[in-house]
Amino acid sequence: MTMSQPFALRRLRAALVCSAMLLLAACGNRVDLMASVPEAEANEVLTTLLAAGINVEKVPGKDGMVSLRVGSGQVAHALSVMRERGLPRDPFSGIGKIFKKEGMISSPIEERARYLYALSQELENTLAKIDGVIAARVHVVLPERGIAGEPGTPSTASVFVKYMEGYNLDAVQPQIRRLVTNAIPNLAADRVSIVLVAAQPRAPGGRVVFDDVLGYDVSPAAASGLRILLMVLAGLFMVTAGGAGYLLWRYVLAPKRAAPALAPVTEESAAAPQAAEAGLSIMERVRRRRDAAQGGGA
Repeated sequence: MTMSQPFALRRLRAALVCSAMLLLAACGNRVDLMASVPEAEANEVLTTLLAAGINVEKVPGKDGMVSLRVGSGQVAHALSVMRERGLPRDPFSGIGKIFKKEGMISSPIEERARYLYALSQELENTLAKIDGVIAARVHVVLPERGIAGEPGTPSTASVFVKYMEGYNLDAVQPQIRRLVTNAIPNLAADRVSIVLVAAQPRAPGGRVVFDDVLGYDVSPAAASGLRILLMVLAGLFMVTAGGAGYLLWRYVLAPKRAAPALAPVTEESAAAPQAAEAGLSIMERVRRRRDAAQGGGA
C-alpha cells in the first residue's frame, strides 16, 4: 500500500461520517416549545396542540419536569394555538403562599392589599376550572369606613371571563355570581358585575397546512427543498460508502488474496545457484552471463 492510499481511506472515512451527520441533522430539526415545566401543565398544552393537528413530543426531564418539542416549521402555529387557548396559564398564588411567615411585621394597609390579592387569586383559580374558560380575572373592593359620619363604601366585585368558542357560559352566570358573593364578606349579589367574552375564531385561511417529510411536519414552501436536500445527502452517503468499500477491497482485501506464498529461504536454497554455476565451464558461464545481459537490455 502506497503512502497516498491511507490518506485516501481517511479522507473517504471523514466524508462518510460528515454525510451521516448532515443527514441526521436534516431529519431531526426540532426545538423546545416549553422546557422544564410541571407534567400537569405540559399535558394540558400537549392535548391542545395534538387536537390542533400539531406534531408535538413530550421529553421527560429532571425532578419530574418535562419539556415539549415541535418541529421548527410549526413553532409559530403552536404559539398561536397556545395564545388562543390562554396557555400556559398564569400561576395562581393561594392565601397560604401570599401570607407566608417571613419574620417581619406588615402594616395594616399591606395586610389588606395582600388579602385582596389572595382572595382574587383564589376566585380566579376556581373560575378557571369551569369548562371552556381560557382566562378569568376577579377585582375585589372591600368596604371602607366613612370619615366624619359619612357612609362607607360597600363591597364590590368585577369578574372577567374569556372562554373558548362553542361554549355557552351565559347559563352559568347565576352560579358565578353566587360563588363570588359567598366568597367575599358583606358583598351583595347586585354589587357583582360579570363580563363574559368569547374568543374570536381564527380567520378563514389562517390555518397553515404542513407537509409530512420523514415523519416531520414542514411548511409547503420548504418541503420540496428539504426533500431535494435529503436526496442529495442520501446520494452522497451512498457514493462515499461505495468509494470506501472499493478502496478497502482494492488496497486491503485484494492484495492479500493475490500475494503468493513464499518459500522460506534457507542456506541450501541460497547456495544452490552458486553450486550449479560452479559446475559449469568458464566458457559456458561467460555465455550465460552474456545472454542474460542481452536479455535485460532488451
